[in-house]
Amino acid sequence: MHYICYYRVSTKSQGRSGLGLGDQRSIVNRYLRDDDKLLQEFTEVESGRKGDRPKLQEDIRACQRLGAKLLIAKLDRLSRNVAFVMTLRDSGVDFIACDLPDANTLTVGMMVTFAQYEAERTSERTRAALAQKKAQGFKLGKPENLTLKAIQKGEAIRVDNAATHKANVQATELATLYRSKGMTYAEIADKLNQTHYQTRRNKQFEGKAVFRLLKKIK
Repeated sequence: MHYICYYRVSTKSQGRSGLGLGDQRSIVNRYLRDDDKLLQEFTEVESGRKGDRPKLQEDIRACQRLGAKLLIAKLDRLSRNVAFVMTLRDSGVDFIACDLPDANTLTVGMMVTFAQYEAERTSERTRAALAQKKAQGFKLGKPENLTLKAIQKGEAIRVDNAATHKANVQATELATLYRSKGMTYAEIADKLNQTHYQTRRNKQFEGKAVFRLLKKIK
């Protein structure tokens, strides 16, 4: 199989230092078989929430030109933007995520749709709660912090922090996918542990921890 690999680091400092890049390369190298060929590699220094990814666009065009598959180390290297994943789908390029080889553009599309929906719901709940407190006469910090722009900025920071926390986001997405396939909470926990995911407290998953993860999104 011919692959063109895509790596992403979130900051310029990570891009210069290679922080996180070595881990991604190690995961890819462990995935590749002896008869596989890695034709090219692209590295993006970008935020995971931004939709314009020039290096990934180059990767897609190279895959189309050479008839190769796009290879990524982990699903979180793809954008969580629904429109972006649909662009990947419409390009006709197949991709493989080393941590979830059975995933495809349909399942990933479902994941990012859910993630975006949850982010929008959280933002709506925050604005509604603040408005209710204000109507009840509560003074919530500085008045300038109650503006829509300030609320959106604070929410963006919280969403971004959650998006970079593997236990809060990617494990939940994978658990949701496995649960939709009929796996028990204990089986999902074993699967997450096998792929070296940990809870927020850096412990192995148990069935009850998976149950709590999924309960939060209902």
